[in-house]
Amino acid sequence: MGFLIVIAASCSEVVGDASVSCSQPENGFLNSLSLLSSEKAVQELLQQSPLQSTDDHLIEFSDAMRTVAKALRRAAEGKASAQAEAAEWKRKYELERARNLHLEHKEQSHRENNGDDERTENLGSPSNEQSEQCCGSNGICSHEVLRDGDRDSASRVVPNKFARKASFKLSWWCKGDQSDQHKHDIVSFERGNITTAERSSKQISLKWESQPQTVIILTKPNSTSVRILCAEMIRWLREQKKLDIYVEPRVRAELLTESSYYNFVHTWKDETEIMLLHTKVDLVVTLGGDGTVLWAASMFKGSVPPVVPFSLGSLGFMTPFHSERYREYLDSILKGPISITLRHRLQCHVIREAAKNEYETEGPILVLNEVTIDRGISSYLTNLECYCDNSFVTCVQGDGLILSTTSGSTAYSLAAGGSMVHPQVPGILFTPICPHSLSFRPLILPEHVTLRVQVPFNSRSHAWASFDGKDRKRLAAGDALVCSMAPWPVPTACQVDSTSDFLNSIHDGLHWNLRKTQSFDGPRDT
Repeated sequence: MGFLIVIAASCSEVVGDASVSCSQPENGFLNSLSLLSSEKAVQELLQQSPLQSTDDHLIEFSDAMRTVAKALRRAAEGKASAQAEAAEWKRKYELERARNLHLEHKEQSHRENNGDDERTENLGSPSNEQSEQCCGSNGICSHEVLRDGDRDSASRVVPNKFARKASFKLSWWCKGDQSDQHKHDIVSFERGNITTAERSSKQISLKWESQPQTVIILTKPNSTSVRILCAEMIRWLREQKKLDIYVEPRVRAELLTESSYYNFVHTWKDETEIMLLHTKVDLVVTLGGDGTVLWAASMFKGSVPPVVPFSLGSLGFMTPFHSERYREYLDSILKGPISITLRHRLQCHVIREAAKNEYETEGPILVLNEVTIDRGISSYLTNLECYCDNSFVTCVQGDGLILSTTSGSTAYSLAAGGSMVHPQVPGILFTPICPHSLSFRPLILPEHVTLRVQVPFNSRSHAWASFDGKDRKRLAAGDALVCSMAPWPVPTACQVDSTSDFLNSIHDGLHWNLRKTQSFDGPRDT
């Protein structure tokens, strides 16, 4: 113990020689020079103070000092990297916005010269009825039209070898005449791809600008009722709506076994064709429960077409549509407009200890519900160091940690003690699993942060990460998992609107706050 005191004193002297102050600035961060100097001081201390291999306490202290040194170095590198990345994203955003405004002005001038007044009105500004409803009764109104797609020198969309996808507009709105946010922000997506990372707490409405032509139907396997409904729905969509239909290879084989009538149904052969599905498909229909919706989202590594989830599972929080009325629902959805919920996903990267820099990663892996870090089969508690935008959050000691989206708040996070959160609330849920401290309560962090969970070098065992319950990866000492909000949300259709569907799901699925009504024949106040 006396030797430890000598080492601590030597550490103070070395850090003092390196001109490093132990006090933090007012904002709680050390600058990069101080962090690097601290790491150098720790390394010099370890070199100057040889440790005896027979003393377990000194070996543990040495490992802890190395962990601190590496954490200081990575914090300095991470801060510089984050600042550079933020500057680059700001530059790209300003360039893209200037380009969109220039293209809009050029297209409007071109159409005015050609006398195409009707088309100019539809693209450049809302209709007279919409303008009167929005601006006339609610004062100031903002209208913004963004274009999604590459254009040639003549400001026309470059033709695609596939059939042109259906385009649509999204409008954000909220109920209540007294709200100062009661306005419409209209965004046009010409190729039907939602690639914005922005969230809104308002209701979101989707209006088709061109008729959908292609639908993909994804089904729950090993279910006779689902297979019968799928065949009936395909026949109706083909004969009544004249749509092109994609199904999984397994489903197409089952359909052809039943009848050669289904030769018109399309499918894919390999991962390369799956990566191109978002360029062909206008609408996704899922027949199953929440697991089928998760499977549908995992098929699209980038932008996701609007999803219509039908409830054919045992418990569903994302499947508001009932299969008995599928003709009525699909007919209304294909005509539009419809209310949708933008369900954001987490984008995860695994950084190994041997990685040379922060960009040498495994991934990205997209999750719609949650990413879970647990202890696996080990009998030891997990030991996880957590950082939020390079700020130390806490050290998790327990069975593990859940990083969840608000859509996944009613899944594993809820079972671990987390709160139920409306899917339109922008945020990331930080929920411990059976923590070793009674004061460790769940957190809800803003959506723009980047979370880093690292296994320290002095951890007794490995950790395991699973993504929406699959793709399990081992995290050894020094490995880290980095999570942030993905820029490609999953738009799901609503039966009524996002709030009504969410409340109905927790009432019907969880029987939330269901109790017997109190009797009225008891004592009363006089």
